[in-house]
Amino acid sequence: MPDEVLLIEDEKNLLSVIRLNLEMEGYSVTAYDNGETAWQKFRGGQYSLIILDVMLPGMDGFELCRNIRKVDRHTPILFLTARGDAEDRIQGLKLGADDYLVKPFHLEELLLRVKGLIRRGAPVTHSGGSEAFSFDGNTINFLSYEIITANGNKQQITKREIELLRLLIDHKNEVVPRDVILEKVWGYETIPSTRTVDNYIVNFRKYFEKDPKDPKHFYSVRGVGYKFTE
Repeated sequence: MPDEVLLIEDEKNLLSVIRLNLEMEGYSVTAYDNGETAWQKFRGGQYSLIILDVMLPGMDGFELCRNIRKVDRHTPILFLTARGDAEDRIQGLKLGADDYLVKPFHLEELLLRVKGLIRRGAPVTHSGGSEAFSFDGNTINFLSYEIITANGNKQQITKREIELLRLLIDHKNEVVPRDVILEKVWGYETIPSTRTVDNYIVNFRKYFEKDPKDPKHFYSVRGVGYKFTE
C-alpha cells in the first residue's frame, strides 16, 4: 500500500500543487485547509508523514503540532511555512517537528525531504532483526522508541535518537564517521553542525552511563566520528 501523507495547507493553489506532485510520486494524500478540521480527522487515521503549515485557520500549526505530539510521538512532521525566522524554526522543532521548509521552496527539495522523513519514520530494527537491544542493564526498544535505563527509568525518545542508536549499535566497537551518521540519520543536504551530533552523544551518556563524565559505552573520537561499545 502507498504511504499516506496528511497535508494541511490553507493556500488552496499551493495545496493542489503539492498534492498533485506527491500523488505523482506514488503517495496517497489526505489534505485539509483548516487546522481544527485536520486535528479532528487526524485522530481517526494513520499516516506516514504530516506536512503542516503554521498560519492556519481554526487552529494554527504550532498548536496542531503540540496536540499531535501528545498522542503520537512517532509520525514525522514537516513544517512548510513562510515564517522562516530562527525563533519560529526553534519553536516548531521544540514542539516535536522533524523538519522545517521555508516558502518559497523547490518542489524537488520538498519531495526529497518527504522521502527521507518517511524512510526514517518507518518502524526500525537493528541488523540482528530484534526489536530490542540490552546492555549494562539498559534496554532500547527500536519499535516503540522507548528506553529503560539501568536505574529503572522508562521514557520515550525521538526517532533521530533511535536511528543514531541503531547505527552505532549496528557498528559496535567501530568508529562510525560523522559523514556516515549525517547520511544515514539526517539523510539529506540540510545537515546539523558537529556540535549537534555531539549533543546527541551527551544525551546518550545521560540516559545510559553510570557516570556520564566517565563514559564506558558512548565515545566521541575527535576529528573522526563516534563509537558505541558494550
